[in-house]
Amino acid sequence: MGDVTPVVFGLLCVAGGLGAAARFVIDGFVRERTSGALPWGTIAINLSGSFLLGLLTGLVAARALPAEWQLVAGTGFLGGYTTFSTASLETVRLLQERRWAAGLLTGLGVVVGATAAAGLGWWIGALV
Repeated sequence: MGDVTPVVFGLLCVAGGLGAAARFVIDGFVRERTSGALPWGTIAINLSGSFLLGLLTGLVAARALPAEWQLVAGTGFLGGYTTFSTASLETVRLLQERRWAAGLLTGLGVVVGATAAAGLGWWIGALV
């Protein structure tokens, strides 16, 4: 990975803020269009963010993108965008409410689905 210059550090901070704003917008968009016990907004954000991080990592590994992109877009934007802490909290909330199937589906589904999405993204990125 490249050196962290003041410019890269500034871009990383801005990208983190933009990622958090994107998460807020997408979560609201999904929540308005779904119902039920499952936190679809959080699930969609974590799956799409994992796919994009895998894709970005594959592109950097294939030398299709410079390493600074992984730092700024991966750590900054996608770090601000994805929210595994919220997924964990929502899983615990569902289990406390005795919604066992929804809690297990959310907890295990996000981990397994995000890992698979990241692997798929990396595979596609490495093909370039």
